[in-house]
Amino acid sequence: MKFVDEATVRVQAGNGGAGCVSFRREKNIPWGGPDGGDGGDGGSVWLVAREGINTLADFRVNRRYRAGHGDPGSGANCSGRSGEDLEVPVPLGTRVIEDETGELLGDLTADGQRLLVAAGGHGGKGNTRFKSSINRAPRRSTPGTAGEARALRLELTLLADVGLLGKPNAGKSTLIRAVSAARPKVADYPFTTLYPNLGVVYVGALRSFVMADIPGLIEGAAEGAGLGTRFLKHLQRTRLLLHLVDLAPPPGTTSPADDAVEIVRELERFNPELAAKERWLVLTKTDLLEPGEAQRLEAEVVAALGWSGPVHRISALSGEGTARLTGEVMTRLEDILRPPEAGTPED
Repeated sequence: MKFVDEATVRVQAGNGGAGCVSFRREKNIPWGGPDGGDGGDGGSVWLVAREGINTLADFRVNRRYRAGHGDPGSGANCSGRSGEDLEVPVPLGTRVIEDETGELLGDLTADGQRLLVAAGGHGGKGNTRFKSSINRAPRRSTPGTAGEARALRLELTLLADVGLLGKPNAGKSTLIRAVSAARPKVADYPFTTLYPNLGVVYVGALRSFVMADIPGLIEGAAEGAGLGTRFLKHLQRTRLLLHLVDLAPPPGTTSPADDAVEIVRELERFNPELAAKERWLVLTKTDLLEPGEAQRLEAEVVAALGWSGPVHRISALSGEGTARLTGEVMTRLEDILRPPEAGTPED
């Protein structure tokens, strides 16, 4: 299966135009001299971050991008026209990597941000450039230089404030459907989410945040098992993680406490920095349990994780607890984004 958050493309800048060898030949001007113009520069290839583009799907169709070549110079000291630059729009959050070396060339996170990925060649010099006191009629010119060509790997890392993680069928897609306008697929079997989903959660007037849902994680995800590890990088930009744990898993499966420990273990193996990010525990599907049973399972999960952070019990299907959760998340994000107060100057 191919995903739309990664793509490999080849970019080719334009070649510079050749310089011209020409001599001025006009009636009554016997010593006209050289008048060959320079070649035009080749066009460059730029990647430009644009809002409104959500995937790299188009780059799976168009894989080659080429800027215009420079025109050669001509007589009468006329320089060739420079090739047109090519601007390629990409989604916000696109990381640009040199495919052959693995070098990170840039990270496009702001609307309008530009990144030069292939520089155009320089135009050649015409013979006028080589005129001197000892060489009045040079017959020398230079060709234009070739434009840069390289293969690029584009990786889209979604820009979200809050990321959801958990096992398949933990209720991530149901939650994002309940609190936002996003409509990811929901069904009673695992791996219904095959690609990341974004939703804007409105808490009140001028108060909103972006939530990202990624495919569920399974044991061995750090080694590539399942789908979730492919998209864990989307959580690296988030400010807060919500770890969803299903309190009512299907019969014959592992317990909620074991599920919670397994997710944390895979997260630590995949990226310790991601595992150290602020994370809240969200226990889901409480509508399927009696209150006493939900409290008992919560205690087991908290004990298994050695948890001391915030804990929320919700039912995304009925809406129980979701308003409180999103409200407290919004307040926490505002605290994170609030600039520090200026200190009192010392005497």
